[in-house]
Amino acid sequence: MVAQRELSEAEVDRVFHALATSTRRDILRRTIEREQSVSTLASEYEMSFAAVQKHVSVLEAANLIVKRAEGRERLVRANPEMIARARALLARYEELWRSRIARLDDLLAEPSRPTASDATDTSSTSRTEEGD
Repeated sequence: MVAQRELSEAEVDRVFHALATSTRRDILRRTIEREQSVSTLASEYEMSFAAVQKHVSVLEAANLIVKRAEGRERLVRANPEMIARARALLARYEELWRSRIARLDDLLAEPSRPTASDATDTSSTSRTEEGD
């Protein structure tokens, strides 16, 4: 098995940018299922061929899909290696946030200890009550 290198900041930015639009996520989903021509993909959306082609270009720039020529057609398929790398990145973010939430839960579960200001407030209240 080949060890995956971490994504560079530029790669992370391109991946998140590419996945930020529902049309691109749908194109990625469709190309995971099977390789498709850009023309076939374009026929599925209520937008111009050029607009779909631009979405495909963004996904390709993020290396989430691979495009190849077959005759006059351009075929598109998902890139499972980059998808796996993006998934690993998201898993690291998930672990980071889960550990932060666990630490917060631990802090909130600790019994509260009187602070120095609590002791000061109590003693001043006692003196006031004694003086009455």
